[in-house]
Amino acid sequence: MQRCVVCSEQISKYRCPVCRIRYCSVGCFKKHKGDDSCQPVQDAAPPAPAPCLDSCSSGAAEPWMVDDLLDEDSQSDRVPVQQLQLLGESKDLKTLLQNPHLRNLMLSVYSARDKDKAMKNAMQEPLFVELANQCLQIVEPTEVQDDNDDD
Repeated sequence: MQRCVVCSEQISKYRCPVCRIRYCSVGCFKKHKGDDSCQPVQDAAPPAPAPCLDSCSSGAAEPWMVDDLLDEDSQSDRVPVQQLQLLGESKDLKTLLQNPHLRNLMLSVYSARDKDKAMKNAMQEPLFVELANQCLQIVEPTEVQDDNDDD
């Protein structure tokens, strides 16, 4: 747990949506906003790679780390790098990603201003749900297999 950046007394419960500092209460948020130190944070995540249109090479020019993509609030959702690498090795997933409609759906989510809304809309498409399920089967195989074993 981290302390409030403004008062340094309480445990922070919130994060400023603009500069992402931690604060504990409405009073501390108002004080923070009033001191003119709130500046937008530059996104620390590396830019997403351009979609590969013909064939993708397995070797990346510059490896990325999961830590580059997650802040400390997202650690509970962390997937080990080895599991993520399995996505790139899956022939079933590569076959699925050759579908132009699916690729357009993915590009629309990637380029949308409101990513939450775009993702909700994409999850209405059976093909996108199939992609999500395929990815989950790869990164969490024991949970999916356990569910199937009950039948």
